Amino acid sequence: MSLSIIAFLVLVAAFAIGSFTKINAGLLATVAAFGVGTLLAGMSIKDVIGQFPAGLFFILVGATLLFAIVRINGTIDLLAYWAERLAGDRKILVPVLMFLLTAALASAGAFTPAAIAIVAPVGLALGMRFGISTLAMGLVIVQGANAGAFSPVNPFGVLANKMLEDAGATDGSFKLYAYCFIFNAVLAAIAYVLVQAIMKRRAAKEQERLQAGEAGEAQHDGGAAAPAVNGAPGPSGSGTAVLTAPAQTSVAAGSTTRTGPEKVAATPMRILTLVGIAALLVLTTVLGIDVGVASLIIATVLIVLDSGVQKPAVESMPWSAIILVTGIVTYVGMLEEMGALKELQEGIAGLGNSSLAALITSYVVAIVSAFASTTGTLGVISPVVAPIAMDPLLTPIGVVTAIAISSSVVDVSPMSTSGALLMASAQPKDERMFFRALLLWAIAMIAVVPLLVWFVFVQLGLG
Repeated sequence: MSLSIIAFLVLVAAFAIGSFTKINAGLLATVAAFGVGTLLAGMSIKDVIGQFPAGLFFILVGATLLFAIVRINGTIDLLAYWAERLAGDRKILVPVLMFLLTAALASAGAFTPAAIAIVAPVGLALGMRFGISTLAMGLVIVQGANAGAFSPVNPFGVLANKMLEDAGATDGSFKLYAYCFIFNAVLAAIAYVLVQAIMKRRAAKEQERLQAGEAGEAQHDGGAAAPAVNGAPGPSGSGTAVLTAPAQTSVAAGSTTRTGPEKVAATPMRILTLVGIAALLVLTTVLGIDVGVASLIIATVLIVLDSGVQKPAVESMPWSAIILVTGIVTYVGMLEEMGALKELQEGIAGLGNSSLAALITSYVVAIVSAFASTTGTLGVISPVVAPIAMDPLLTPIGVVTAIAISSSVVDVSPMSTSGALLMASAQPKDERMFFRALLLWAIAMIAVVPLLVWFVFVQLGLG
């Protein structure tokens, strides 16, 4: 067994232990990186430390600190109030608005984690008010970011267009963006309908169980248990409010109806916070400043203006998620440094069959991107893609589109930056539930999407 295979198996083991126990997989991966890197690969400790993703760490810390402040000072409530007024009683508009908002930010050049960090807290809060599953809303938001991620001005789009240029298809930029947008829009709709249906069924079963329990208790002692409202039990039970938090309600004459939005004041601090969010977009898209650095600058300014938010903001940051993501990415960096990823690329390039190579490459980028940076994955795999896309039997736009979608559709993974930010936007008590749900969705995407996009864009030659 080669060292590369052993190294990959160690990563799988760390991931499995972290998934099924309370041990942080990132912590395990960090320790494993030192063990495998120094004992098996002959790397120095300094070389292993050098694989720590400092840039990703600053993105996570900066973005989560900034939007912890946004959440604490009530700015998210203000945005949710405005969005709720815009949606009115049209519940279906809520996920549509959140999808389009995130897609617009990404299309304008916002790095996908920044777009998700901006929209997710608002979208999840708004979804709860309308009785929409926070998981369904989160998936819609991530797909919105992916929909706009391959515009020519987005970092993902820049890398994908470089692949097109290397393959001689310099005129395929708009088609790449359009295909990715449409695919993610359809996937967002499927995710929303599917998750909503699952949660509605679970809520109904929970309600039946509670009613049966109340009936049995009433027959036993002649009393009645505390009533349940919107599928959430009274003081004597435990409901399914984790993913199906009810909308704002008022109970009258035995019926439950959603009232109008509760007004949220536009205080000077909240207006300044909104200006800070707008400044984040300008700094990252126009001036090209790193998302993490820009977020830290704006967060510091807001703390100086209102120092009272510093302590609760820092304490509410998802440090376990940050350790999880950076630990996994550190291990992947160690794999690249020891040559395991290069060995994988050479194996793909040596297949001989370009169509089969495109399919395998799509699966490889999906798996790797689920644990690491999509930008880094696209950069690493780029030399492998160009020769495949230049095959006269295939279309360059088809090959690049399949690989682009495969690499980004798994960004919902809790080990990726986007998935971690989505976890950070959820309520703290829901963190492990979100981790498992996002993990299952990412596994489904890895299993299905690469094969689907390969068939549509590579085999059918769409493009």
